[in-house]
Amino acid sequence: MNTDHIRIAGADVAVVGGSVAGCAAALAAHRAGAGRITILERTSGRLADRGVGLAVHNARYAELAAAGYLDTTMPWVQLTTRRWYLRDGAAPLGRQLASLPFPFRSYCWGPLWRELRHRLPEDTVFRPGVRVDGVSDSADGATLHLDGGDGSGRSGGVQHHDGRRTERFDLVIGADGYRSTVRTAAFPEVRPGYAGYLAWRGAVPAERLAALDLPGLPATPWAVEDCIYAVFPGGHAIIYRIPDGHGGHRANWVLYTAPPAGLDLALDTPTSLPPGTLTDALHTHLAHVASELLPPYWGGLVGLTPREEVFLQPMYDFTAPRYTAGRLLLAGDAATVARPHTAGGAVKALQDAAALEAALRAVPERPDALDAYGAERGATGRAMVELGRRLGRFLVQDTPDWRRLDQAGLAAAWSAADGSGAFGGRELRN
Repeated sequence: MNTDHIRIAGADVAVVGGSVAGCAAALAAHRAGAGRITILERTSGRLADRGVGLAVHNARYAELAAAGYLDTTMPWVQLTTRRWYLRDGAAPLGRQLASLPFPFRSYCWGPLWRELRHRLPEDTVFRPGVRVDGVSDSADGATLHLDGGDGSGRSGGVQHHDGRRTERFDLVIGADGYRSTVRTAAFPEVRPGYAGYLAWRGAVPAERLAALDLPGLPATPWAVEDCIYAVFPGGHAIIYRIPDGHGGHRANWVLYTAPPAGLDLALDTPTSLPPGTLTDALHTHLAHVASELLPPYWGGLVGLTPREEVFLQPMYDFTAPRYTAGRLLLAGDAATVARPHTAGGAVKALQDAAALEAALRAVPERPDALDAYGAERGATGRAMVELGRRLGRFLVQDTPDWRRLDQAGLAAAWSAADGSGAFGGRELRN
């Protein structure tokens, strides 16, 4: 990538994708001295209302706080301990297999997004409901091809006779997720690969938990600082508290297992099933796993989420070979998707922004700074993808005989699966 002709100061930058990764990337461009920043987001719904949980390792938090991308004003819950449970008859919590350290902060996606969005300068142009269906790159600029998007907030675009619009920018940052149009333009050979299983996801308001009144249930079944791993043959559920953005908590849960055999879900093409689209067969399968394979309390907690609030996330793997191609830059899931077992997806997106800011600032003195960003973040992406695959085999695809594992055995099995110790994200290099 030749960056000799790229000038960051005053540059006209487009960020494709307005999620956490997109807002963080826009903030990086602003701090590095870019001029006009336009964020184009395909959805038109309220992103601040999304209630999915995410976790940030304490050490990664410290790095991101020092870089200015996280701070204590963002609502969070401190987690300290990961407890592993296995179904054991009618025991409400199941049998505890092990207790391992879990030094993470948990966040709710919506409030975190809102805080990042508020940090952007007032003149940032945020355009929801605009779909970018193509990107072309040249020596003097990058052009976005918009399908049905209006030109609000921007002048100088070209309206074509077929109703489509093109707009030119000095730089385009692709933060548009695993179905990224920007990545497709930069690396058309990179295709997400379906891993063969799904994540069912939901979040339960804390006040609903009182409905789980089971015989033998302890008065305090679940400490606020605990992250629960409820395991079964062929999968597991992860459950932890997150802030709800209003001073309370939600119980965030993710259940990983393969879908029932014989269903044609057409998952070879990257897709997702948002809330309200859960099919009868998938809902029945979830109900079976919750009631028959999970311990009663944890399965009951999953069952407190109404069907219309559950959504499905198929597991995909891919990473771009590097994060730069001409005037196109990649960040977040647009560049790399590692399975959520890594507890590093949001961390990596924020780290990408911090690294991108540093690279953009360095370009005037080091024309190869963006090349370095692309290569270094690409290496991190590959490491996280491999970690996700190892943890996927251990936790879902080739689970051990959980009944035979005790504290020492589970700690050893986890250490073998984690390998390099990158769980929670790799250290951010300055």
